[in-house]
Amino acid sequence: MSRIAIIAAMEREVRPLIRSWKVRMIEHSGRRHRLFEKGDAALICGGIGAEAARRATEAVIREVNPARVISVGFAGALDGSLQVGQVLEPRTVINAADGVRTEVGSGAGILVSSATVAGKEQKVRLHEAYGASAVDMEAAAVAQGAEARGVECGALKAISDDADFDLPALDRFVAHDGSFRFVSFACHVALRPWLWKSTMALARNGSKASHALCGALVSYLDREKPGGANGVFPVQPGGDARLSTSKLG
Repeated sequence: MSRIAIIAAMEREVRPLIRSWKVRMIEHSGRRHRLFEKGDAALICGGIGAEAARRATEAVIREVNPARVISVGFAGALDGSLQVGQVLEPRTVINAADGVRTEVGSGAGILVSSATVAGKEQKVRLHEAYGASAVDMEAAAVAQGAEARGVECGALKAISDDADFDLPALDRFVAHDGSFRFVSFACHVALRPWLWKSTMALARNGSKASHALCGALVSYLDREKPGGANGVFPVQPGGDARLSTSKLG
């Protein structure tokens, strides 16, 4: 199996997968990253946003020289038929900042990457502008970074919020290095009871999306092994992948 580098934004997105993986510290451009490894796969959590994803892509390519880089994590649904916990393997990733399109493999549909957390109204605009099924913040930067270095790229994204789910204002809690200031966010929500319901729903959705994503990653890595599924990924119509998580850990 060719070495695969997996890039996520936050550890909470992939925690069910990496809890038993080996971890070591690497450094790139003055920044330190935790690199998780198991078998012929390596995983790095670069932080939220395009710049953090770009740095992580450069770091992991330099460190492990992968044959393929995969952007993984949570995404918001733009297609009203998509539900929390569904996993998408898009064929095309579009950077909403400059309109650049990158083909990322054998999946189906379009994922658009936004510079900000997409609320309900922005989701409508992105769906109309790009015909995309889902929105994230990092996949386009990962895809463009990998393409610039001659490395194959792909993406797996788990839906963490429905198309009509109006996310709390999260951007203000993303630090310059791409980390999320959970304590500040918790204090902000604690003083605003009208945010409690949506915040609790977001936490439940995140847990469901994380387990679905990690199950999909197990299947993705299995298919890349010699004698594996030869690139056949069990994606249902519309990009829905419902995969077992029994092999996690």
